[in-house]
Amino acid sequence: MEQRKLGTEGLVVSAQGLGCMGMSDFYGERNETESIATIHRALELGVTLLDTADMYGPFTNEKLVGTAIKGKRNRVLIATKFGIVRTADPNYRGVCGRPEYVRSSCDASLLRLGLDHIDLYYQHRVDPDVAIEETVGAMADLVTAGKVRFIGLSEAGAQTIRRAHAVHPITALQSEYSLWSRDPEEDVLPTLRELGIGFVAYSPLGRGFLTGQITSPDDFTADDYRRLSPRFQGDNFTKNLELVERIKTIAERKGITAGQLALAWVMAQGDDIVPIPGTKRRKYLEENVAAAQVEISADELAEIAQALPRGAASGERYPAASITTINR
Repeated sequence: MEQRKLGTEGLVVSAQGLGCMGMSDFYGERNETESIATIHRALELGVTLLDTADMYGPFTNEKLVGTAIKGKRNRVLIATKFGIVRTADPNYRGVCGRPEYVRSSCDASLLRLGLDHIDLYYQHRVDPDVAIEETVGAMADLVTAGKVRFIGLSEAGAQTIRRAHAVHPITALQSEYSLWSRDPEEDVLPTLRELGIGFVAYSPLGRGFLTGQITSPDDFTADDYRRLSPRFQGDNFTKNLELVERIKTIAERKGITAGQLALAWVMAQGDDIVPIPGTKRRKYLEENVAAAQVEISADELAEIAQALPRGAASGERYPAASITTINR
């Protein structure tokens, strides 16, 4: 697989990574055996970047990833995150960027992963009550201590990125980016390119919607997060389905799936962008990885832009309780 540089600090990863969240949380049923097999297959196919976080599970996804990479450490780059606080209350979500929390979270993640260092350590969400300089200062100390190689932010706004980068070089920003979530194009991506920071695109398949395989809200299990997502509810669902049908038409003409077209589109937006589609099944992993070989012409890009223009998606990308934590 093609390799891409994330930032200017020396981190080189596969052009497509693997998001591991759904193996443990948010997207319905779980199967640890198939999930580990999926991670192993990803490595066989040349994927080197695995993405996890302490809050996935919570606290179980890192253990799963750690189990899967035993004996394979030289073939994999691990990205994990701190900052979203979960408790015994399944509905609670807090945010913490205090320096002491940064340090304790890193130690806990290393223990769960079974590693002596993390390749890329993100602040999962910006804490509005703690100056970004304090949080990043603590992350920089982890680099000095050898516990972390590179640091990143997630869902941070342009000015926050500038302030953070002034304290210690930020290697990558991870935020949602896909055909139906193009907010970063406004000021975040230009800022990253000015500063030499890479971009990791999560949910590049629109939480599965852009694959065209979701046709009804009833496709989700009772505990699937997407039942709570505005884009998957009511009239929004119907309107967004119409958009995806347009993408399916273009994809079918090329002899590929809608999901492959959506992934190829993200990868075509710049060689500083690395999408991390998530899956817990080898079948879909192989389909996603094949998208790295898809080429999209200028005419096709123009046709895609007309079929699903920026801002066309109906509904916010997060429920009201979470929307305030993004692009902060």
